[in-house]
Amino acid sequence: MVSGKRISEDEGFPRKADITSWDNGAILQISVPMDPPLRRVNSYLLPGADGTVTVIDPGPHKEESVLAWQGVMKELDLRWEQVRDIVVTHHHPDHYGLAGWMQERSGGKVWMTERAHAEASLMWGEKSIMNEALPLFFARHGMPEALTAEIRVHLESFTPQVTPQPEITALDHAAPFTMGGRVWQPVVTGGHAPGHVSFYHAGSGAMICGDAVLPQISPNIGLHPGGDDRPLLTFLQGLEQLGSYPVSFAYPGHREPFSGFTERTQSLLRHHEERLDTAEALLQGGPLSGFAICEALFRGRVTTAHQMRFAMSEALAHLAELVRRGRIVESGTEDAILFALAKSG
Repeated sequence: MVSGKRISEDEGFPRKADITSWDNGAILQISVPMDPPLRRVNSYLLPGADGTVTVIDPGPHKEESVLAWQGVMKELDLRWEQVRDIVVTHHHPDHYGLAGWMQERSGGKVWMTERAHAEASLMWGEKSIMNEALPLFFARHGMPEALTAEIRVHLESFTPQVTPQPEITALDHAAPFTMGGRVWQPVVTGGHAPGHVSFYHAGSGAMICGDAVLPQISPNIGLHPGGDDRPLLTFLQGLEQLGSYPVSFAYPGHREPFSGFTERTQSLLRHHEERLDTAEALLQGGPLSGFAICEALFRGRVTTAHQMRFAMSEALAHLAELVRRGRIVESGTEDAILFALAKSG
């Protein structure tokens, strides 16, 4: 049985005695601070029988996150050189950002899929143009200039959260992967993030699922230039794949570990089909821009540039899927794109 224990600065750190009796394969949940609205990301620490540990998704590179990890290491009487492996489920800053910082201190390997690493380079690499390309992409879909300017500044703010960037070892998703003294099966999906990897342990039914499946909240599905051009389809296919595993308990990237994993994947599938229907219905009155549809879908729930970026990307992902299914059509010029219902017959 894979056991679990939570560390949160709100509750006080556990002492060394709390983990010395754990069997090989325990999972320690660590609540790492991040920016609103989520405020917390789950990192996981898996101790091995030889005294080394694996860290999964260390969190963003922010002062409060660094302090949290320093507190964890102190209270558990761990040395940085005991961190042998740092595993990143996907490239988003709240999961990937501290990997380079932690690698500098531990000398450990940072593992992620090649596709996830390519996405990290697209977003955060030295030659990345995403800070300019994404606002221009949103502008083509009707977002006003004042908002695209805010998005640009918002994107630039992530650079410190992913610096320094780590040296990556590619994770072979077709081969079993050992963490914390147990052998796990990588499961690669996308939609939320290309190359996202979850880990399944057949003996216990445990699934470490990152942001591929979350309780209470729906993972953001985003369309952006240079990425997956049908992210919602990819995400739905991933939910079907993950839902086929007999999972007893799931360890997500946000909120609390949960049971009822298969039921949650089915709920998310239904949620996105309903949103597709809602987006299509918005076009009954005539053609609209992606931004107009975004505003209608997320009315009253978007108050920051961060939320607007996620909402716009998700609205466009749903529109791209409706186009793929032949339910709506995309038209317009290179500078101004509109969506309309497909003509029947």
